[in-house]
Amino acid sequence: MEILVTALVLGMMGSFHCIGMCGPIALSLPLRGNNFGQKITGGLLYNLGRTTTYGMMGAVFGLIGQSFHLLGFQQWISVIMGSLMIASVFLPFFLKNRIRVNLDFFTVPVRRTIQQLFRDRSYKGLFLIGLGNGLLPCGLVYLAIAGAIGAGSVSLGIAFMVFFGLGTLPMMLLISWIGNIFTLAIRNRMNKLIPYIVAIIGIIFILRGLTLGIPYLSPPKEKLTPVSHMSTSPVKATDALKHPCCQPDSAGGQIKNAK
Repeated sequence: MEILVTALVLGMMGSFHCIGMCGPIALSLPLRGNNFGQKITGGLLYNLGRTTTYGMMGAVFGLIGQSFHLLGFQQWISVIMGSLMIASVFLPFFLKNRIRVNLDFFTVPVRRTIQQLFRDRSYKGLFLIGLGNGLLPCGLVYLAIAGAIGAGSVSLGIAFMVFFGLGTLPMMLLISWIGNIFTLAIRNRMNKLIPYIVAIIGIIFILRGLTLGIPYLSPPKEKLTPVSHMSTSPVKATDALKHPCCQPDSAGGQIKNAK
């Protein structure tokens, strides 16, 4: 459960970053002219679309984490993902303006699709805008994806990304309903806290992988490793065949059905 709390906190604190990245889309949603009830419904559908996309990402990357888990690498993958989160806090200072990844081949079609959907003032269009918005590149989403991989299962991966999306929900709803109520100075102050939050979450993932037996923070190894309850020893299997219900009938040669 603690891993989902970290996802929620990451989303809540990261939502101040979302104002700058996704805020323009939320501010320009085609909600004008609608009554307050329609604005609430439209804003919820837009954010439901974003969260749905995050959940689908959680399923994909949670499956990757589950594959590592089945290979016996869950502890290592949790430590590695936590280390990457911490590294992401410091790398921008060393790699600033040195590494640039061009994702226009993917983002340009997505942005064009979103622009076309803005012409549609239907609820369906708002939901689809949210779906597309969730696909746009975002550093915080990448960190959440690392968390989904470190979660070690499809279900936890989905839950991690959904809770991350829910954490961004209050701020994004306020923007779509009321507008940008936070000044640039307030946003900059809040954004300065994000690296510390990311580092703390990275430490939590590392501790989780180290299985130190700390309650709610670093569970022991047996809780991270599924235990099979279906194994049966050869002796018990043999004894089961000696049961009267499994003995062949002397007349028909068939197994009796004990009642």
